[in-house]
Amino acid sequence: MKISLGTYLPKLALVVVFSTTLANAMKFEDFKTCSQSGFCRRNRAYADEASLDSSPYTLVKDSISLSNNKIHADIKNTDTNVILTLDLHILQDNTARVRINEKKPIKPRYDEHGKYTLVQEPELVDMLSSEETKEGTVVLRMDTARKIVIHPQPVRIEFLVDDEPVITLNDRGFFHFEHLRTKDTHKPKMVEKKNEDGTVSTVEAEWEKDLWEETFKTWTDPKPNGPESIAMDISFHGFPNVYGIPEHASSLALKETRGGDNAYTEPYRLYNTDVFEYALDSPTALYGAVPLMIAHKQGLSAGVFWMNPSETWIDIVRRKSEGVKASAQKVLGLNKEGISSTQTHWMSEAGVIDLFVFFGPSTKDILRQYTRLTGPPAMPQMFAVGYHQCRWNYINQRDVLEVDRQFDENDMPYDVIWLDIEYTDEKKYFTWDTPKFPDSIGMEEALDDKGRKLVAIVDPHIKRAENYRICDEAKSKDLFVKKPDGADYEAWCWPGQSSWVDFVHKESYDWWKKQFAFDKFKGTRENVHIWNDMNEPSIFNGPEITIQKEMIHDGKWENRVLHNLYAYLSHIATADGVRERTDVQKRPFVLARGYYAGVQRAGPIWTGDNIANWESLKYTNPMILSNSIGGVPFSGADVPGFFENPTPELLARWYQAATYQPFFRGHAHIDTKRREPYLSSEPYKSITRDTLRERYALLSHWYTLFYDAYKNGTPMMRPMFMEFPEDESVFTMDDQFMVGDSILVKPITKEGAVTTDVYFPGEGPWYHTKSHEQVPKLGWMAVDAPLDTIPAFYQGGRIIPRRERVRRSSPAMRLDPFTLVVAKNKQGHAQGRLYMDDEETYAFQTGAYTHTEFNFADNVLTCKDIHENGSSKEAQAFAKSIEKVRVERIHILGQSKKPSGVKIVTQGKSVESEFTFDGQKQTVTIKDPKVSATQCGWSIVVY
Repeated sequence: MKISLGTYLPKLALVVVFSTTLANAMKFEDFKTCSQSGFCRRNRAYADEASLDSSPYTLVKDSISLSNNKIHADIKNTDTNVILTLDLHILQDNTARVRINEKKPIKPRYDEHGKYTLVQEPELVDMLSSEETKEGTVVLRMDTARKIVIHPQPVRIEFLVDDEPVITLNDRGFFHFEHLRTKDTHKPKMVEKKNEDGTVSTVEAEWEKDLWEETFKTWTDPKPNGPESIAMDISFHGFPNVYGIPEHASSLALKETRGGDNAYTEPYRLYNTDVFEYALDSPTALYGAVPLMIAHKQGLSAGVFWMNPSETWIDIVRRKSEGVKASAQKVLGLNKEGISSTQTHWMSEAGVIDLFVFFGPSTKDILRQYTRLTGPPAMPQMFAVGYHQCRWNYINQRDVLEVDRQFDENDMPYDVIWLDIEYTDEKKYFTWDTPKFPDSIGMEEALDDKGRKLVAIVDPHIKRAENYRICDEAKSKDLFVKKPDGADYEAWCWPGQSSWVDFVHKESYDWWKKQFAFDKFKGTRENVHIWNDMNEPSIFNGPEITIQKEMIHDGKWENRVLHNLYAYLSHIATADGVRERTDVQKRPFVLARGYYAGVQRAGPIWTGDNIANWESLKYTNPMILSNSIGGVPFSGADVPGFFENPTPELLARWYQAATYQPFFRGHAHIDTKRREPYLSSEPYKSITRDTLRERYALLSHWYTLFYDAYKNGTPMMRPMFMEFPEDESVFTMDDQFMVGDSILVKPITKEGAVTTDVYFPGEGPWYHTKSHEQVPKLGWMAVDAPLDTIPAFYQGGRIIPRRERVRRSSPAMRLDPFTLVVAKNKQGHAQGRLYMDDEETYAFQTGAYTHTEFNFADNVLTCKDIHENGSSKEAQAFAKSIEKVRVERIHILGQSKKPSGVKIVTQGKSVESEFTFDGQKQTVTIKDPKVSATQCGWSIVVY
């Protein structure tokens, strides 16, 4: 949200305003490289020397225990004689879990992450068969197609589909497990060193110099537990591309990091921190960290979830293999020449190896498998899908209501206005600056009268101040993160001297939730929702702008072992609090910046402090797509860039792009000029107004996609390869994308561009969303993109519901009629769906919703109820409440000849309907057919 300070500021004012001129680029020196991170440097050095033949980890033959759905065995490190345990579980839905831990550690390693990340203990399923060969190889047959082979010396685990290796663990011998030890028992790694005089001496390896203490800039990181990192190489056989592991400002298809064309020189890093004006096209760690990677090739997708919340680095290389190196080559007689594979090397600072392997077979299957473990994306209220207006800061109550009035005055729809940190009393959260906001309830009621919401920021840092209830209670109840000596951890953030709520500590978590109750957070009511910023956590005077790793959570765990969990826990605790503050629970809206795996259960995130320039606009697409493929479907970017002042053209183009991205919020730095969309001069104001109206016309389509995400994990905004998995032309494409399976979008991200090249895959045809004209060919094509037009196209074979009446906010649209756009495929068919519920409560979970499927075939449009239990009283009652919602217009695209007529058939009765035909656009428009959008039993015949 704001500028962060990398150095200690002893005179930091209570109200801090920094100029964007202080910096205009990321300060790389404030953040570690792999060579400056001891465990990353050690594991890279280990990999440089390692080979499969030299790997010291072997399966202890007599320890192998097989059952119907799992295997347990010991692993011995023959270099150190340390014993590890291996547990491999066969799970439901084509998933396997691999866990490796120390058998007898000198103290427990951190292994509590699963209780936060997973929604429940994964369900085991019986495998088809299992056997152990004389050589000690274990073969597990999950079903007739999927197989797992565990090789004993050295340990190597292969996952195969149709007897072809797909994923292999320890394929190159990089598996490295640093067991816990004391300084007295540590045996240093000795290497030969050639001296200047030509002699050779044996010395301690340089990369082991900081096992017990590490320095970075002015910071010293004491490591009382010594080295405790874990690492594993994971190969994806025959997969030229891998995706995911957000958050990075990088390409969708992840780049190589150790050589190769256009490669990075650093590994991808997962470590939540506050990166001011972050670099683009970089593997640098940003605010979020989801260690989910998906590989895709023609015919198959596969994935791994490396469930570890400590700092993690991932190297990526691609190899053209001379043959299948995996030892399935021997066992199964395989020999595939010239396969392009992706080899990865995962390195985490602490914890245990706990990873899931997903067999797919499609990318959508993997995201279903992943969300089955970590939880479904939260179903938002409808308002959350609309447009949000934010600024640091709307200065007072009058300002808020004037912005609200101006949106109405200029006929621009919006749903939510936001308040940044200046609304508080001296940055004390859960308070109001009453001179500026003397009647917050009255302000909220005025917004509510128009169906609008207010979002207020509440960060996890708490000002150290006397007579401040939140601080006093947290101190008295011992709810803050601690220093190693047991005292409260204190550092600097927006309020000045602050402490941080310890969400790992259950009492702290439960206390935090209660603070959102209306009698605690006074001045708020039901239409107030929450924004968690700076929750990485951001520490202005901390190393890498975050918390020191030796700080203690829950009285026992160093931050180093669970760092990335902190942001997630703050987000989900806040969401719990907002949900539980009313007797009839409403779906909470909470936006957060930092995140970890499972965050999709809590709510949306955004891509942080971007800049108002064309390059930043360009990178919003791959960043949000990477979130989508990483299991975080509800995300967006600050529009039209947080820092600096956009040109009118950039503002218009950014609004156009964001119309087709899941989370749509305008936001601005305190030093920027006011840039609410109604302030633009013409033609930019009208262009932006039309863009906002297009978002609202498609809200119900978006809402249906959000329901799909809730049900099966499929994201709303999708990479092209997710919808066209056999088309290699789209495997690395990230400048165009799909909204659901119906709309192809190619945002304009280049200044002055009025044309662009668009790739049209599949069987087609495709239709312009604006003109309804059919695209004349498939494949690459130059299309016009004048300033008032974003290239967006309906896919043939789809039916898209739209609401085209102009309203001020989404609640005003609840009973509006629909326009159906029927985009015919080559066979003249089309299909689409419409999901509706009360848009705010959890009643949909007990059946209070409608789910309608529209079908167009043989020139007849019909609908059917696809509710899971449409006869239930809840379903019937809700259907009754919206029975007046009708279809008021139908556009049929791709109609080559003018029909003789159109008739509406209901309950056996047929009436003719008015229609028009546009021969140039080949479009039939049926006016007001007077049929229900949710109650079926009708048909519309075009003859």
